Amino acid sequence: RHALMSCRPSLLETKEAVMNFLLTFPTTCAAVYLLRKPIKRWPVVFYLCAIALDTLYLASGFIVLPRWLWGILVELVQRCELALALFAIVMLIGCLDSTSRLHRRLSPIRGELSIIAWILAMSHVTVYAVSYLPRLLSTNNLDENIVVSMAVALILLALLTVLGITSLNVVKRIMTATTWNRAQRLSYVFFGLVFCHLAFILAPAALHGGIAAQRSLLVYTALFGAYTILRIAKAIGNGHARRQPRVTQVHQPDCLFDPDEKATA
Repeated sequence: RHALMSCRPSLLETKEAVMNFLLTFPTTCAAVYLLRKPIKRWPVVFYLCAIALDTLYLASGFIVLPRWLWGILVELVQRCELALALFAIVMLIGCLDSTSRLHRRLSPIRGELSIIAWILAMSHVTVYAVSYLPRLLSTNNLDENIVVSMAVALILLALLTVLGITSLNVVKRIMTATTWNRAQRLSYVFFGLVFCHLAFILAPAALHGGIAAQRSLLVYTALFGAYTILRIAKAIGNGHARRQPRVTQVHQPDCLFDPDEKATA
């Protein structure tokens, strides 16, 4: 199980992770809330922790790890559950009322959370790319849903690269607010394609009566559907607010770092 480069992890493993994600997501939400001040004050420490998790997972292809530690790394890193949970939190923070206490407490760390998620997602991308790209380029036959899912994954990788790079301080300092906002609007496309990527993996098994796949698809549909409804509701509310006299509302996309930081830079 430790030979990552030879085990060729199956994309369909995602359908078995639904119960773990139901645990990972609320746990991550609680950890983010409790650690919000340290994350803002010492973000580099958390970036290094994410890099350490990636490194440990990749190193497990060459060294033997305890079974319990390997299991945690598979759930959080290989299956991208922790990165997905963090991205979901970033999405949902953008749906909160800007005047709410929760929004005021969590909005300042959206950028840091996204960079952590970006780092964690790199191991997931690396392992599955190593396993599946050679098969896509060879004459081996693959299911159409996996081919489409991998095509979506390549687009996601390109978007993730753009959004991640523009989240770095050294890059955002040289970008104008207008250019940055345009780039960050790609986050809407990114989040939508993440759901498409999951759906293409899970749908065939779900349609053939797979209970685990059906439950997974239901959970992810509920999560992304809730975000879509809440985001549209907030956009409508912002539209009404803009039409009120003496009120100025500036729309910000669900960006990968704190929108207020760039807007006030």
